[in-house]
Order: sequence, then C-alpha cells, then structure tokens
Amino acid sequence: MKRCASALLAIGVLWSTGSEALDLEQRRVEAMLQRMCARCHAVGRTGTSPNALATPFRYLGENKLYDPDFTQRLQDGYSSIHRAMPTARFGREDTEAVVNYLRAIQEPHTPK
Repeated sequence: MKRCASALLAIGVLWSTGSEALDLEQRRVEAMLQRMCARCHAVGRTGTSPNALATPFRYLGENKLYDPDFTQRLQDGYSSIHRAMPTARFGREDTEAVVNYLRAIQEPHTPK
C-alpha cells in the first residue's frame, strides 16, 4: 500500500512540475510575443489588436498552427505583405514554443 501511495505521489509531483513548466514556458513566449508583435496584434487570450487589420493571435486557427509550412516560415523568417510588419524569425526551440502557445490560446472566432 505504501508503494502505491509513493508512486501516486511521485506521479503527482511530476505532473504538477510539468504543468508549472508549461505555464512558465507559455508566460515566456507570451512576453516574447508582446515585445515583438503587440504593437499591432493582440497576443494573449483577450483584448483587441491595436491595428484593426491585424488578427488577434487567438483567432489564427488550428489549420494554420498544424501546417508544417507555417512552422518552417517561423524558423526561416515569417513576414507579411504589409510593409509595417517586420520579419519574425525564431530558432527551432522557440518556434515549437510559439506554436504550442498559439495552440493553447486558440478560440473560435465569429466575425461581427
């Protein structure tokens, strides 16, 4: 019985540590996106984009976030046809973290 309780405790500790790490990672990515993108985009779970033409990141859509081309473009240098948008380039680890963050904040969007 003690072994079972110890095993469950260990699993609980690992799970909570993993959840905490994910939260820390998401906060790190959100802060990075705030610095890089918030001049135009709403980067979090709430809020409107300062630039009305810039999609809030929570509305990017799952299709884009599971597209390998999108992930590769983040690594190669993501840019837009909009002149005001700077090229965003991420290393492999940051790319994975950005995509995971964006997946975590997605919500359905109904245009007004």
